[in-house]
Order: sequence, then C-alpha cells, then structure tokens
Amino acid sequence: MFELLKKVLAPIGPSGLEEPVAAVIRQELAGFVDTMETDALGNLICVRQGRGEKPRKIMFSAHMDHIGFVVTGIEKEGFLRVTNVGGVGLNVSLTRHVVFSNGVNGVVVSEPVTGERAMKHMFIDIGAKDKEEAESMVRLGDMAVYAPDCFRLGEYRVASPAMDDRCACALLVKLMQTIGDTQDTVIAVFSVQEEVGCRGAKVASFALAPDIGIALDVTAWGDTPGTTQPDIKLGEGIGVKVMDRGSISNPQLREELMACGERAGVKTQREVLPFGGTDASSMQTSRGGIPVCTLSLPCRYVHSACEVIDMRDMEAGLKLMQTYLGK
Repeated sequence: MFELLKKVLAPIGPSGLEEPVAAVIRQELAGFVDTMETDALGNLICVRQGRGEKPRKIMFSAHMDHIGFVVTGIEKEGFLRVTNVGGVGLNVSLTRHVVFSNGVNGVVVSEPVTGERAMKHMFIDIGAKDKEEAESMVRLGDMAVYAPDCFRLGEYRVASPAMDDRCACALLVKLMQTIGDTQDTVIAVFSVQEEVGCRGAKVASFALAPDIGIALDVTAWGDTPGTTQPDIKLGEGIGVKVMDRGSISNPQLREELMACGERAGVKTQREVLPFGGTDASSMQTSRGGIPVCTLSLPCRYVHSACEVIDMRDMEAGLKLMQTYLGK
C-alpha cells in the first residue's frame, strides 16, 4: 500500500488540472476494471460490473485535486502575485517550497504585515531578476502546489502534501485491484475540483445515478497537544462519518458500514466534523437524492505541506469496504 500511495502522491494536480493524477491511476487499474472513461469535467470513472441478478450501483468517490496558488500578476521585480485555489492556510504556507506543472520552483513569502495577514500580502519568489524573466518562466493563470515530499514518520505514519485526498485515491485503487467479481456494480470515481466546491462529484453522480454513494476523504484530528476536537485519533481506524457541514450521512448506511468494520475485525471511529465537507454533499442531493456516507482517513495538519496519515487506518478502510462488498 505504501508504494502505491507514493505513486499517487507524486503528480502535480491542483484543482482543474488533475490529469497527471488520472494518468497514474489509469495505469494502476488497467486490467482490473471492466470500463474506464473520463467525462467532460475530467472525472476518471472506473466500473466493475456486478454479477448479481439485480445489481445495485455503488459509487465510491475520492478526489484527485489538491489546494494550490494561481498567479494573478507579475511585478516588475519578478515576484508573482497569487491567490488561493481551495482552502490554503497562509501561516502554514510561509517560506514553503512550491512547484509549477512545468517544473519551475518557488518559495511562498509574505510582505511584512502589522495585524492580520491576507492573501493580498502573499507572493511567490521564483528567482527571476525582473518581470521579463519571470514571464519567460510562468504565465498568468499558472498554478503552483506544495512541492511533492513523501516521507515516513515512525513505523506506520506517512507525511506528504496532497495527502488530502490522494491517500483516499490510493485506497480506492487498492479496493478495485482486490475485489474481483461482486454482486453489485462498483463505480470508482476519481473526482475533480472537490477543493473548490465538490464539482466533479456533482457531475458524476448526476450522470451515473448510483443507488448508494460513499465518499472517501480525510478528516481532521484531535490527538496532538492543545487539539482535542474532533474526537479522532490516528491509528484508531477509519472514520465513519455521522455528519459534517456539507452532509448528514444516511443512518442505515452508516450503521451498516460500522457493522462491516466489526465483521472485518478492524477498528472504526464515529466521526462528527463541525466544519468542512466531502463529495458526499454533491452525491446526496443529486437527482432525487442518494443515500450517502463518508469513510474518513484521520489526517493531521490538513491543508498543509506535511499532512500526516497512519497506514493502519488505510488497511482498516480497505478491509471494511471489502467486507461491505461481500468479500
């Protein structure tokens, strides 16, 4: 699982530019699914047809995009003015290494400020001597992300930018590689533009009309000094969401997933998140409504350059979903 995770974490794929991530996933899933297609928005949709007499359509959705910065202007001294793509934290971004899709490196910096720092104070230094040189390196509208940097922390934990939501993408890839034949049709959607409004899942769920929707995403943590909420701990199992700001999980589906974790012999955690949202919010309100739930991987330091997860939680999530699908 760790080697797969590293592969899926490596591509640069900010919201709207997820194709490099999709290319890796296509390669990993070749031969493991019945169909594979990319829709108009860029969602990668992989289907394993059910072998049952009346198969349900179960849609899993994990988003490929991650947060970043987009160039809004270039100053005469060669510095790049930027704004956020998704929920970028300014303080955790200071002097961070970022990279553009064309390989240009930069450092995120802030003007000296008195009072509250805002995006208008931020710029990226790419080492250009003036505007002309900067324009030869990047263009207005180019996006930068925290530079890929995946490393282990102790025996079980892994830190990297883009862990939100590539760890869930890797988990969904592993699920599709291991389930074989199932009674129900399993639809794996690797969605786009989640960080800017769950747009990909909205399009995909409308087109696919699943009977059940399960989002795979990270959630916040409550197990570091001074942080106790949400009541979620790394290494204590996959989270089964009760609710967040975007959706309230279907009670029957939620309890069914909890029971599957118990049958699989893995730890689970009931999750209540007082903010945020996942692809479940888009699936839940699609067409006439879809029963949804989110399976959440506990993640420390979400939306930073060093998001930390525990590989044991990924393994627990895999076994839970395999059990849910009758494996």
